[in-house]
Amino acid sequence: MNHAVLLKAAAEPAPLRFPYQHPPAPGTVIEVAPGIFWLRMPLPFALDHINLWALRDRGGFTLVDCGLSTETTRALWDQQFAGQLRSGEVKRVLVTHFHPDHMGLAGWLTRRLDVSLWMTEAEYLMAHVAYAELPGHRKEEEVQLWLQHGIEPARGESIRRAKHSYRRAISEPPASFRRIMDGEHIDIDGDSWQIMVGYGHAPEHAALYCAERGVLISGDMVLPKISTNVSVWPEQPEADPLSLFLRSLARYAQLPPDTLILPSHGLPFYGLQSRAEALRAHHDARLAEVLSACERPASAAEIVPVLFRRTLDDHQWRFAMGEAIAHLNYLQRQGKLVREEHADVVRFARPAHIEA
Repeated sequence: MNHAVLLKAAAEPAPLRFPYQHPPAPGTVIEVAPGIFWLRMPLPFALDHINLWALRDRGGFTLVDCGLSTETTRALWDQQFAGQLRSGEVKRVLVTHFHPDHMGLAGWLTRRLDVSLWMTEAEYLMAHVAYAELPGHRKEEEVQLWLQHGIEPARGESIRRAKHSYRRAISEPPASFRRIMDGEHIDIDGDSWQIMVGYGHAPEHAALYCAERGVLISGDMVLPKISTNVSVWPEQPEADPLSLFLRSLARYAQLPPDTLILPSHGLPFYGLQSRAEALRAHHDARLAEVLSACERPASAAEIVPVLFRRTLDDHQWRFAMGEAIAHLNYLQRQGKLVREEHADVVRFARPAHIEA
């Protein structure tokens, strides 16, 4: 797996309010609220950035997320520590989830700063499993899943040959960590930050909510302009992550309407309920289109153009296939589709077609 989201058009939300029109320049920070600092690091993808956060913490800082493991990101961290973050020692590194743009430099930072890594257990263990390329997390198994769901062999071979891997994208994960759990409250500079675990995008994604500040560090669970990637991967080929994501989204939407959302991609914004409603509507519309496309048996590869109406490169096809299977599995769990195999390819169809 690579970056957290696949760029695609989501349903138009009701107008959101963006208190900042421009992100911080490389190597600088913006103080979005007293003691809450916004950093941005580049990514070498279509989604070209990730937002990171530094929270003032008793004379030092708690860092939230790390950026991809590249020389460019390391240099920018060096610049931060020599500049606007030089005023206090880092107390801990907290990572929202194991995806490489978030976890990438966790090992490098914790070893350099001699501090502990704070994560949920599932995300920490998944980082180690993916880094070690254990069964279920190898490229061959990923390609086999895509072939089973109808991807063209030539594209499957191109994905197999690609140099990208999780191991290349992160520094070696720390050998120990401090576990955080849903509902736990963490004291950061006298403020209580509640861990709100979300599901569907990653196994146990940790968002951080401070009621006193009216701030949610949402990670990838709520983004202002693009929809979060919700995919099926080889280790759980029959999973239903979309149900998990939608339930998590509904939980976040219960927060006060004046909550400032600090997302991992895009600009900080107000309008959580409007955005959650738009994301729900986006998936409802896509599910209806997938259901219509399955009047005749269709594979996930045949559904990809229904969900993504533009040309995709090999890297984007991986995430598109994962999302297509996620939507098909969701509809199957709802009893609206049945799964069958035709010539060793999995296809889905409406039950009325099967009965006929």
